[in-house]
Amino acid sequence: MKRITIIAAALFLLAACGNRNDITIEGTLTNGAGKTIYIEEMTPEARLFIDSIKLDSKGHFKFRYAMPYKTFYNVHITDDDYIVLLPDFGEKIVMQGCYDSLSNTYRLQGAGDSQLLWQLQDYANQGSAVLRDIVATDRQNQQLLAVGKITQSEYDAARQITDSVYLDAFADQQHYVVNFIQDHLGSLTTLIALYKPFNNRPLINPADSFEFYEAVLEGLEESMPDNPHTISFKNQVERTRFQYAQ
Repeated sequence: MKRITIIAAALFLLAACGNRNDITIEGTLTNGAGKTIYIEEMTPEARLFIDSIKLDSKGHFKFRYAMPYKTFYNVHITDDDYIVLLPDFGEKIVMQGCYDSLSNTYRLQGAGDSQLLWQLQDYANQGSAVLRDIVATDRQNQQLLAVGKITQSEYDAARQITDSVYLDAFADQQHYVVNFIQDHLGSLTTLIALYKPFNNRPLINPADSFEFYEAVLEGLEESMPDNPHTISFKNQVERTRFQYAQ
């Protein structure tokens, strides 16, 4: 009996160890009944497809996975509508949102680093809204110019205003990303922040802001030196440093 008890305890411990790295992503998406979402692991080299999940009649899904190391997960509807999650080992992430506009509507519960990435994405969404307004205003002014309702000089004056609004919006997004990186050094979330663009233009350009690359690497090497993302980023920083040293 004693031997059986010991074996049972050992099996229990093995099972517990086997579940230690499991993560759970669960959510409900409005307008998602019967539709499909896709989950990929974002390795340092490429995106690795993991699973496609069909939402039930209430738009609900649940995904469980043994995470090999702390890494990013891409949950997406299309290639252009996606969110990035960064779970901790053993973490359960609960999300809500709209299937038709996931990246603009999703919210999270009980998510540490993933919540930080949500904050980063939410601020980027605000910048995108400003950018859309700028583009719409300029397009309208071009149409007015084309039909003679405003003069070229009036259009040029209006364009100066929209250009100024654009520069302010860019500076605002850049300021937010810089503060985000400085506040969260040592977190993998800084890698996402480092490469955030605005209107397809990098907010942090290594050509004139390489110190942020150095700071991100230093933080990651201190907190998680053996993580594959840290190792890959270190190699990239060394290549970039060599490039600008030439």
